[in-house]
Amino acid sequence: MHTRFFGFDVHQEFTQIAMLEGDQLTQLGRIPTTPAALREFAETLSTQDQVVLEATTNTYAIVQLLQQHAGRVVVSNPLQTRAIADAKIKTDKVDAETLVRLLAGGWLPEVWVPDADTQALRQQVAYRIGLVRQRTRVKCRVHSILSRNLIASCPRSDLFGKGGRQWLLEQALPQLPIHEQAVVTASLREFDTVSAELATIERTLAGGALPRPEVRRLMTIPGIDVIAALAIMAAVGNVQRFRTPSKLVAYLGLDPRVRQSGSGPVKYGRISKRGPGHARAALVEAAWAAVKSPGPLRVFYHRVRNRRGGQIAVVATARKLVVLAWHLLAREQDYAFVRPSLVAKKWRALELQAGHPPRRGERGAAYAYYLKPLRDQEREIGVQAERAYTLLTQHWQPRRATQDAGAANGKRL
Repeated sequence: MHTRFFGFDVHQEFTQIAMLEGDQLTQLGRIPTTPAALREFAETLSTQDQVVLEATTNTYAIVQLLQQHAGRVVVSNPLQTRAIADAKIKTDKVDAETLVRLLAGGWLPEVWVPDADTQALRQQVAYRIGLVRQRTRVKCRVHSILSRNLIASCPRSDLFGKGGRQWLLEQALPQLPIHEQAVVTASLREFDTVSAELATIERTLAGGALPRPEVRRLMTIPGIDVIAALAIMAAVGNVQRFRTPSKLVAYLGLDPRVRQSGSGPVKYGRISKRGPGHARAALVEAAWAAVKSPGPLRVFYHRVRNRRGGQIAVVATARKLVVLAWHLLAREQDYAFVRPSLVAKKWRALELQAGHPPRRGERGAAYAYYLKPLRDQEREIGVQAERAYTLLTQHWQPRRATQDAGAANGKRL
């Protein structure tokens, strides 16, 4: 039996299907993009058949239906399928035909399909990010109203905390026009609703993180909390699918763009920003926290900052965090310069967030962290690690951009 290749051009209402069997291309027409219609078509497939479709909103639901019958289901990256994006003639039939021919020829840029748990974690992390952004917009709206009405700054550090809200309601709100008072009042109700929903999803994420050993392993790195660890795991899934740390760095979009042609020098530009943006943002935020703790990461940040500036240095530190994460997950080891009391504090905060009862006499997230002798001893270990890293790198010179090895001296190697 010959292998049949099927190309799906998926839309919200319908799906255009093309079939390639041998050298014969057949347009099978359209079917509704509904579970019943897709399931009915999937039942006509065999384990010898291969199906391809582009990544879109409902891709993974369609993949789950097709995988029950087809031998192979491939998800294509639409950003890399230039034959479709740059086509002179672009119709549903042409798109389906292009996909199926690329699949049959082995030229298709394939996207990794996450398992059900990873997909669920991705959706939960994305939902939390949306709630955080919505709450931030509400805060900015209220601050903007106070600013344009020349209201003095809040004497409290947090305008939306208990003391700050009391000042807002009793002193700032009466000074506003009636229509502005209505907007502020509505914004406070929206803030409370979003905050309650945010606490719920964070409790769910915390409960799901507790039984995952890789989350605790990532939290041994300074700066990485449970949210950053879950963002990494949601984006990466199984780290074994990345052969080297540089592959993971490129997947997360933290690798610099490279331009080189002929015998000219290599030129490095800004980071590519490909891949999941929420994981990249979490890593940059974790890098800002990591450079405040003593250790090699802080020395690395300051060494790069002195040459290239703070923004480039923190992105470079985030790239180091990715390399560390790859090694820790691939080797199943903790960070070499781990601070056990700080990790205990992070983990206890995670337990409390998940709903675990507090311990008797416990202060804050983890009372062991507040033992000053232990904390000072761990900081001293971090300082010693900084000295060792400084001695190791004191004679290093910035790497110059060189011409591509494959075009050295104008020769092919």
